[in-house]
Amino acid sequence: MMLSWLLLVVLGAVAAIFGSIVGLGGGIIIVPALMLLGPVLTGGEIGHATAVGTSLTVLVVTALASTLSYAKRKIVDFKSAWLFFITSGPAAMAGSALTGLLKDGVFQLVFGIFMLLMAGLLIARDYMKPFTREWPIQRSFTDASGETHSYGYAILPALLIGFGVGLISGLFGIGGGSLFVPLMVLLFRFPPHVATATSMFVIFLSSILGSGMHAFLGETNWLFVLALVPGAWIGGKSGAYIALRMSGKGLMWLLRVTLLLLAAQLIIEGISAF
Repeated sequence: MMLSWLLLVVLGAVAAIFGSIVGLGGGIIIVPALMLLGPVLTGGEIGHATAVGTSLTVLVVTALASTLSYAKRKIVDFKSAWLFFITSGPAAMAGSALTGLLKDGVFQLVFGIFMLLMAGLLIARDYMKPFTREWPIQRSFTDASGETHSYGYAILPALLIGFGVGLISGLFGIGGGSLFVPLMVLLFRFPPHVATATSMFVIFLSSILGSGMHAFLGETNWLFVLALVPGAWIGGKSGAYIALRMSGKGLMWLLRVTLLLLAAQLIIEGISAF
């Protein structure tokens, strides 16, 4: 029992550190890890719906810790975040309701394909021309070195992206940052650090609604949540601190490699389940 508890605390910390660094929220590690460690933690399998529900509940804590750290450094674009949340919140609830309807093998396969597509998008970014459209809503951010970055968006595309992020958040328990951050950077030209910080705030809000739906459906292991939360809180704040000391290019490469590795693992598991 003590070993299982310690393992979950460490898992929460590692997942939160990494998740807050790249804006994913940590669920990208917690969900596969819970499913893989089921025999060690419970002596049996942990279903994907329970893994997702548990992850999304812990994600509330991780995202809050990261958001508070980013907010102190004034790099969270709260005004833009609330716009994204208009659709991401309800979509997170819808995605959460759909999770349990997927069979285990299908879940892993769909999850893996999604990660692969996101990794491909990030790799292609270096070969894509920047989207130069002047969006009707313009924003600016001055970084610590004094350089000012300009970016912008339109309401309809922002709402559509928010919906996609929320749906993925509830369905996979990963926060949706793997889709949100690259789209913010590629389509709207957000500076990577601002995109990561802002996505964490949206993930925090969406995770509250999504985890609530999973809890209502009985898809949350509260003992696991209690074990994961302490590490998640510390890791979330630590990850935000580390992220601010990494270059935007470093953040992107870390995200690419991680998504590729996890996509390969999930696709193999999904295929083997058939």
